Amino acid sequence: MRNISFSDEEQSDILPKTATLWWRTPQDFDENGHLKVDISDLSKLTPRLKILREMERLAFISTEGLEDLRHKLVTYRAGDFWLPVGGVKKEDMEIAPVITIVLVGLCASGKSSLVNYMYSVLGRSGLIPFAQTSSGNSHYTTMFLEEHNVLRSMRSGFCVYDTRGLETNDMIEGLDEVSTWMTRGVRHNQPCFRHDDYNNNNKITNKRYTKRNVDCAIIVADLSEINKAFISGDLKDVVALKSLFNNSSIRKSNENPLLILTHGDTISAEERINSRLKICEFLGIPETTGVYDVACLTEQGILPEESDPITAFALTEAVYRSLMQSDRNHQPKKKLKDWIVLFLTWILCCIGAFFAILANFFSKCSQPHNKKLKY
Repeated sequence: MRNISFSDEEQSDILPKTATLWWRTPQDFDENGHLKVDISDLSKLTPRLKILREMERLAFISTEGLEDLRHKLVTYRAGDFWLPVGGVKKEDMEIAPVITIVLVGLCASGKSSLVNYMYSVLGRSGLIPFAQTSSGNSHYTTMFLEEHNVLRSMRSGFCVYDTRGLETNDMIEGLDEVSTWMTRGVRHNQPCFRHDDYNNNNKITNKRYTKRNVDCAIIVADLSEINKAFISGDLKDVVALKSLFNNSSIRKSNENPLLILTHGDTISAEERINSRLKICEFLGIPETTGVYDVACLTEQGILPEESDPITAFALTEAVYRSLMQSDRNHQPKKKLKDWIVLFLTWILCCIGAFFAILANFFSKCSQPHNKKLKY
């Protein structure tokens, strides 16, 4: 979020003693936890060093920055991060009362686990699971959209939606569903059944739940599965992830969607760094900007905020950045002139469709007459 310069001595004193500094491998750091390579010259930083520098930044500010950033989220109201652009005042912008963030990704990528992590870090819920996950031997799949107030506050300015994972073998249907969420909005308890689901006839949505327009989409990906894909050479899951990442409906502006990499704690530190480098290169995005490594340790019964403040801060910063993106993408309110133009356009379309139907009707009626003239 901000550029911070720090020395090795300052860093070693400030870093939390209980933090899991997994990226500090003997290959890159000495026994005192100092980088073996000078990173003061930014022009000489390799992609790997950029990731290490980013992790050191998160570690440096996580202890004091976590509570400060969490306070900003607790006090956040929709539109707080909006900045005046284009000569339009804030009161003339179309800003919903609640900002809606949607988590999307492939099946078992860790979306529900991430929701539980948010409750634990942002809502201070401890180990209480609010979203059912598919971890372990469970084959549970989210069948309905779920709205979550992760701050557990009546005045929360944003909500997070947990969605059903996309099937790699049926990405066309999955991407169509994502496009529907992004363009038509989402509603709590909205069914998200697929054509091959057993007993998918009950698609009734309770209309009493508020329908919300999606302001931002966060893509969640399993880093351990990405690592397996690059090792085996079977890039089917990675290609599916790229098609989701580049889906036009997800992009609300020139900014890339945020990417959260989960389950990195199940692989080695070297694999964790290399897999992040490879997936960022494959997607064509920077290694650090808008990419966060969140292990979702709640699946292992560990309080994330107490055991790993660095990961907790990374999650909090990801939510903060998503709200900043959302507030930058608000559109001006439609004025009377806009509604008149829209109405006239609709009338012209109806007239055009009417004459097209008439033309088709008379064309069919004239065909038997033309056949009689031939004989």
